[in-house]
Amino acid sequence: MSQSESSEKQRPRWPRAGRTRPDVVVVGALDRPSVASELNRLRSLIADRAEIAAVDLDFSYDFENTNHDLVIVLGGDGSILQTARQMGENQLPILGVNCGHLGFLAALTPDAFLDIWGTVANGDCELVDHLMLRASIIRDGEEIAVQLGLNEAAILGGPPYRILSIDLSVDLVHATSYSCDGLIISTPIGSTAHNLSAGGPILRKNLQAFVISPISPHTLTHRSVVDTADRTFDLSVANPNDSTSLVVDGRVVDVIQPGDRVRVQRSPYSFQMVAVPGQNDYRTLREKLGWSGNTISKN
Repeated sequence: MSQSESSEKQRPRWPRAGRTRPDVVVVGALDRPSVASELNRLRSLIADRAEIAAVDLDFSYDFENTNHDLVIVLGGDGSILQTARQMGENQLPILGVNCGHLGFLAALTPDAFLDIWGTVANGDCELVDHLMLRASIIRDGEEIAVQLGLNEAAILGGPPYRILSIDLSVDLVHATSYSCDGLIISTPIGSTAHNLSAGGPILRKNLQAFVISPISPHTLTHRSVVDTADRTFDLSVANPNDSTSLVVDGRVVDVIQPGDRVRVQRSPYSFQMVAVPGQNDYRTLREKLGWSGNTISKN
């Protein structure tokens, strides 16, 4: 392990002082049959080694002012995104168990969870901090909407679906103007989501950087740009459509009006995940994106 990688990992501090066993919350979407069946199978096994403080099956649990040791998310990447949004400023360590399909974040199968649960419950594992973003709309000099994001912040056009003119400033210095259908500012975790579909690059998940990717740019020289996460990115739309919006992690934050500024910068809060033994970025890409390296033979 390199020095940079080890500095971004830390040993869990559970159980917390005064506890003999870790305090956990189990989260999942009950409307998914696989989540319900795996919860029935895993619940008693989780309780053998931890105190289950709550089971949240509709993403309604209030994490504010809590100090749980761990949140176990049963589901896919969408469930993890929802849980990160739900935790807000109180980001707690997450262990994702994949009950969905793709599973970039929830890379652990239920059977693999059983193999490592004892080790995790004992605190013999590592946490990795991941970059989150803070996106806001500034109107007449005041923030009128703010949202934390794990994947990306995007300006999306909406009907009547004409080309948008989006100005980008970096650290208050004008950088460029895009003619495009929209613009995405992505975290490394989000680089395999909307950014990838728009032709942007894949970043290692623990990098401290953002990707700026125009959607269907009208100018061929406009390509994705990777920059340090310490920058402040300001976006403005000259003539937004009636439904042009700031969208964070797939959810509309608010409609953008003429004169608004969208500001994207590093969040002071980090998304924390339990490092899964045997998993790494290249293995995930190989298994989830079909990077098998096999050539197709012609008969």
